[in-house]
Order: sequence, then C-alpha cells, then structure tokens
Amino acid sequence: QVQLVESGGGSVQAGGSLGLSCAASGYTYSNQRMGWFRQAPGKEREGVASSDGFGSTTYADSVKGRFTISKDNAKNTLYLRMNSLKPEDTAMYYCAAGPGFGVSLREYHYDYWGQGTQVTVSS
Repeated sequence: QVQLVESGGGSVQAGGSLGLSCAASGYTYSNQRMGWFRQAPGKEREGVASSDGFGSTTYADSVKGRFTISKDNAKNTLYLRMNSLKPEDTAMYYCAAGPGFGVSLREYHYDYWGQGTQVTVSS
C-alpha cells in the first residue's frame, strides 16, 4: 500500500522560507516521477514542481527561481524548498507519485496523493 505523508507546512511572512517533506512508503519511486501540487481556496489544484529519477526537474512559471524540488532516495523522501514566499503561494500543498518516467505537472500523471500540508504566507 502506497503512503505519502507530507510535513513542514506552516505560517510565514512574505519573503520568508519554508521547507516541505514527503515521506513515501510502499512505493519504489527512485526512478519514477514525483511532484508537488497546491490548491488555494476557490481555485483548482495546480502543479508546482516535479522530479523524475534521473535528475530532471520542472517548475510552474510562478515558482521558478524560488522553489527547489529534491529527492533523497535513501530516505524515500521528497522535498520542496520554498524561498521568497509570496501571499499568493498560500495553499494546501500535496505530494504526489505516479508510474512512468519523466517530469510532469499534470494531475493525471499521478496515481498516489498525500493528505496535504497547509502553507500560509502573510503580507
């Protein structure tokens, strides 16, 4: 049974930083895609960042240069480092994992989802 458990959310002022973690179990993800998505109130869920097992990453334009996705295969953990946070980054952030290779910010490429962790950025 695949489980993804996010942690690290919280509240921060604009310009600050937060780091999210996603611990994966029951899933061999070292060579498959994983990603971070977010959903703000009243908005659709959107892809934020994705990483495959071969060093490729992709980011939404809104977070490029501010967010960094990384993986620790030995710990089965996915990370998202978020710098220069803006109020518009406020959302529930979800970790996702999916079969197949290559990076993707499309929800339909992911089969497994975590429960989410809240990030709130105040101005």
